[in-house]
Amino acid sequence: MASEFTVSDVIPASPKQVYAAWLSGKSHAAMTGGGPATGSTKVGGRFTAWDGYIAGKNLKLEPGRRIVQSWRTTEFKDGDADSEIDVQLEPAGKGTKITLSHSNVPEGHNGYKTGWQSCYFDPMKVYFLAAAKKK
Repeated sequence: MASEFTVSDVIPASPKQVYAAWLSGKSHAAMTGGGPATGSTKVGGRFTAWDGYIAGKNLKLEPGRRIVQSWRTTEFKDGDADSEIDVQLEPAGKGTKITLSHSNVPEGHNGYKTGWQSCYFDPMKVYFLAAAKKK
């Protein structure tokens, strides 16, 4: 049975910066450290991340506020439906509260919940703090 979960954290960048980096292949790869990525700023546009481990397409985009994407990894079985992520961005002090809801996660894929923190949120904090120091 598919599962769902929500995770959140505060990233030291504006919602506009997080939104732009998430959708840019080059910036997405840099902020996660996860190898090559491709991106799109269009609804229906396809993306990849983590050197092709993750793939999907943009379902809904609200600039600076929300990104909804279909999402699957190379670990999904052929018969597994795509999962969906809903990334909400809200101003929080000098940063952004990012709240990510991941739904329709196939049975047996329980590591994604901790993976969002260790493979996305933690590296994003390092990336955006380093970018702020360069200014």
